[in-house]
Formats: sequence, structure tokens, C-alpha cells
Amino acid sequence: MVEGMTAHLMTRPPDARTASRYGLFGAALGFGAAAAVVCAVFVWTSAGQSVDRDLLPRAERGGGYEQTTGLVAPAKTVLESFGDTATLLTLVGAVLLTGIASGRARAGVAGVLVFLGSAGLARALKPMIERPDFGLLGSTTHNSFPSGHVAAAAGLLVGLLVAVPARMRGLVAVPGAAGVSVIAAATMVAGWHRLSDVVAAVLLAAALGCLAVAVLRPATEPYRVSDAANWLAAVLMLPLSLAPVVYAGVLAPGPAPLLIAMSVAGAVVTATTLVLVHVLGSAGARAEPARGRSAAAASGTRP
Repeated sequence: MVEGMTAHLMTRPPDARTASRYGLFGAALGFGAAAAVVCAVFVWTSAGQSVDRDLLPRAERGGGYEQTTGLVAPAKTVLESFGDTATLLTLVGAVLLTGIASGRARAGVAGVLVFLGSAGLARALKPMIERPDFGLLGSTTHNSFPSGHVAAAAGLLVGLLVAVPARMRGLVAVPGAAGVSVIAAATMVAGWHRLSDVVAAVLLAAALGCLAVAVLRPATEPYRVSDAANWLAAVLMLPLSLAPVVYAGVLAPGPAPLLIAMSVAGAVVTATTLVLVHVLGSAGARAEPARGRSAAAASGTRP
């Protein structure tokens, strides 16, 4: 009888862990599908290309896409600094060390893989995606979808969210989302990328983050919605993600379409980050009862 009850208890934890993995796979599929929709609408339709063109029109001088604002030089400086090999290696090392320092080395490795996967996937997709010529004035068939710089920045943020303990995710998410928003705004100001490139890159990084946790199954912890730090993060994240818009609108006035594009990018970064924090936390919350039942089964007591 006791052996039967113990066997029954020991068969239950995998069910909870399996449900957690299914939730992560579902989230990864959702983020990936959203990125695919962005591509289908804004790359492969005339109407979508028109929206991208109207938000970031060609500059009058030289026919490039640099925007008519004093932020062009600072934007290029930010992009060059972020793209520096030493900078990227330092940031990736910080993700790994965060996992190791918190006793979650596997999570640190998963975080590094998220960054590498995000940057690598963006690089692989760009030559594969063709941008049709719809004869739109002021548009071009050159494909820049998705943004490699934004994919790398978002991959670092997602990787760090995977590597840090759950209680710290809210605190990390706020400056992280702001940083990704700055990189996203800089790519558009400098004329390197369209809004759709930026949005898709963020979604792809989130998809890979969920996929990495589902496959590698690093140690997870429950996320408590009542945690004051996480609520504070939710309140502060959007204003900080829109900081580039405020800066561009007040200190270095630019065209209204650019400000709209930057606002949309900041909102997407914020929403994606908040959803991702919740998904990762929910996975930990579902796995926690399973660990409790495993311990109870091992000790021969009821959970």
C-alpha cells in the first residue's frame, strides 16, 4: 500500500513539469508566430511597406534613411559602442557569471545560448527573406529584416532574465528594456532599420528565450505577482522604454513619424518583456509543486 502511494506520488511531478514545458513551447510558438506575421504584413505586402516607408522616409539629401534630427551622430555612436566585440563579450560574460553566481550555472549557459541564437538567427534570416518590389515611391527592395543589432540587444536582455533568480527579474527587466529601446531607436534614427525590423527582432529573441528554458530546463523559481519589486518594474518599464522618445522630442526634435516609430518600438519592448517575465515565472510556479511532491515522495510523507 505504502509502496503504491509512493509510486503514485513519484509519477505526478513529471506531469507538472511537462505542463510547464508545454506552456513555454506555446509561448515560444506565439512569439515566433507574431514575428512571422510582422514579416508577412510589413515585408510582403504593399500596405505594410507603405507604413514602414511613411514612418521612416528617405532623407532628402543622399537618398539614405538617416532621419532629419540631431540624434543621428549620437545614435551611430551608441550602435558602434554596442557592436564592439569587447563590449559584447563583456555583456555575454556577465550573463554567464550571473547564472553561476546564483548557483544556476545551467541557466547562465541557457542565457548565453539565447543571445547567440538571437544574433545568429537574425543574421541567417536576413539573406533568406526577399522584399518584393511593389513600385512604392521612396521605398527600396533592400531587405533589412530583422535587425541584427536589436536581436543581439534583446537576446542579451532575455538571456539575463533566464539567468537571474526569479526575485530579481523585475529589477533587471526595467533597465534592460530601456537599453533595448535605446538600441532600437538608434537603429531607426541612423537609418539602419525599419520599425518592422526592430519589432520582429524583439519577438524572435523572446521566442528563443522560452524555447531555451523549455529544452534545457534550467532551475526555475516561482514568480509572485504580489512582489513589490515586480510591480514597480511594471510601472517604471514603459516610461523608461520611452525615454528615447522624450529625448528626441524635447532635446533634439525630430519628425513626428520618427517619434511614432520610436514610441511603438518602446511599447513593444515593454509588452514583450512583461509577458516574458510572467511566462518564465509561471513556468517556475508550475514546477514548484512538482518539486514539493518529489521531496514528499522521497521522505514518504504527504506533500
